[in-house]
Amino acid sequence: MNWKAKPHSKELRFLISGLTQKNPFLKTEDLLSLLSAVREKNKFFVEEIPFRKLKNWAFDSKSGNLLHKSGKFFTIEGVDVKTNFGKVPEWSQPIICQPEIGLLGIITKEIDGILYFLMQAKMEPGNINLVQLAPTVQATRSNYTRVHGGKIPEYLKYFLENSKSIVLVDSLQSEQGARFLRKRNRNIIIEVNQEVPLLDGFFWLTLGQIQKLLNYNNIVNMDTRTVLSSIPFIRNDTVTGGNSNSLSDLLKTAENDIDLFEMDVDITKEEIQSYVLSPNEELFGMDDIIHWFTKLKIRYELDVVSIPLIEVKRWIKTDLQIRHEENKYFSVIAVDVYAENREKMSWTQPLLKPQGVGIVAFIIKKFNHVYHFLIQGKIEPGNMDVVEMAPTVQCITGSYEDEKTKDMPPYLDYVLNASPEKILFSTRQSEEGGRFYKEENQNIIVRAGDDFPLQIPDNYIWMTMNQIKEFIKYNNYFNVEARCLLACLGLELIRGDRN
Repeated sequence: MNWKAKPHSKELRFLISGLTQKNPFLKTEDLLSLLSAVREKNKFFVEEIPFRKLKNWAFDSKSGNLLHKSGKFFTIEGVDVKTNFGKVPEWSQPIICQPEIGLLGIITKEIDGILYFLMQAKMEPGNINLVQLAPTVQATRSNYTRVHGGKIPEYLKYFLENSKSIVLVDSLQSEQGARFLRKRNRNIIIEVNQEVPLLDGFFWLTLGQIQKLLNYNNIVNMDTRTVLSSIPFIRNDTVTGGNSNSLSDLLKTAENDIDLFEMDVDITKEEIQSYVLSPNEELFGMDDIIHWFTKLKIRYELDVVSIPLIEVKRWIKTDLQIRHEENKYFSVIAVDVYAENREKMSWTQPLLKPQGVGIVAFIIKKFNHVYHFLIQGKIEPGNMDVVEMAPTVQCITGSYEDEKTKDMPPYLDYVLNASPEKILFSTRQSEEGGRFYKEENQNIIVRAGDDFPLQIPDNYIWMTMNQIKEFIKYNNYFNVEARCLLACLGLELIRGDRN
């Protein structure tokens, strides 16, 4: 490694960037106009087509699996699922099989004491609004090894040539366990100190700007959100029992070099310091949470067997889609795509299309003067290790329209009927547009009132933000829905504490 990191900790530098919304290179409101300009400038057409019009994709004559002629990218196959979790012990369904690990990477660079993030305006066939703010590099192995015959993704070399960068965040994280079979992506943030050419459609933004954009519907894509969720704002010793004043000391050091608290940010120094918790303020210790999580893995069974797509029960294949007989969950469709600004300009592919808007919600409540999140241990067929930590509520609400309240997922009714003053955050956010067609979830943070029941199901537990951030550092703990919602929250919990 040819150079060293800056003297301040990466946690503090992330925090400073997260508090900074002033950008001399690009105002946030101007970025919104630029995203619209990218949409208007570049021709991008997506049309649903019959399966027979797919090029280089076909249904296998024996299994019925939908696959690419190269054997790369992904396949649509079937799985048979048996579990003792939930009210449905057995079912079969289509699922995306994509064993290769993708790369979701963001380049950062410190400019005038502020960490900036290199983001791109990326168009995907399944995107709502077509163009969304994406990581610097967002590519599968098939993409960057040019199986599609297109160009190599821009800036890829910065992630392959490690001698010219330092790694700030690096972890393997799962994707949607209800849609993918054991799919993971590398979530990585690197810092460079060399000049980086600014190509058309790419922008330097502060973390604060990106978090501000998360207050808008369907602007920041899923891949950006999952990478941002791994960003730490605290040091490990504040979680594991070290010096609880470590952030206070760091902030004092920062004030000597950076006029941090003269920034245009409505947060006081004391409020930032309160974001760091000493262990005795947490309802459960880290060992207690690991014990809870381990018990769930032992208690619940998940038997997932790959089966031919033609053997999936209760799903109907037509010329235009593969759908559930009750029109629930999702369907598999085919699309024809023309895109002027992509590595390859035209192609066809399958996509998964949702049957309604989903809901992803955390309920939060104060214990010992500190906000705790109600975490669910959730089993989904594509999970790597049976159980993942999930939001309090995660479902497609349309799938429960005919259900009585007692048959709904826990706390769904509480979230749906929350009064406006209890809602800390609420936006609609899209899922990944390269695999899902206009799928979005209502992302909500709800403050529990005094009426919230103290007794919770065995597969739920209360955790602080700091504890959550510690687990996200590692593989296969928090699912993508939870990570993306937490990324939306950012530092809003500090501001929301005043309400």
